[in-house]
Amino acid sequence: MKVWYTILMKLRSKIFIIFLIFFSNNLSATENFYNIAKKFYDNKEFEKAKFHFQRNLVFNPKDSKSYLYLAKIFEIEENEKETEKNLNTTLLLQPDNEEAIYMMIEIELERSNFSKVKELKSDFEKICTSLCEKIGSIKERLKDFDTTNES
Repeated sequence: MKVWYTILMKLRSKIFIIFLIFFSNNLSATENFYNIAKKFYDNKEFEKAKFHFQRNLVFNPKDSKSYLYLAKIFEIEENEKETEKNLNTTLLLQPDNEEAIYMMIEIELERSNFSKVKELKSDFEKICTSLCEKIGSIKERLKDFDTTNES
């Protein structure tokens, strides 16, 4: 009985070590998918970037950056449905993502959904840090709409 116990303890240690190796490789692989995808995106290889961002999301489904980049790719491809879906997911995971909010404002302006634009603009003004200069153009476009509506 003692022999079996010793064998099991040795196996348990080996299994634990194998598990650690697999887990650490898997963890670095997920970070690698994002980095690879970002390089493809920067090089304007959007199909490859899309594949790697999606692959990253398989391992890390709460990575808001991947959803944002997918939204950007779908925007380039003029796939509004997928753009909006990925932006909504980005904002669900990271409600203060100013770039995602700005992209949603652009979509809602195209749709002439000005009540939604005003709501998003209010959120955008509260959180903006790097895209604050865009607030003026949003206000200008809303003002243009209000002026044409009055006539």
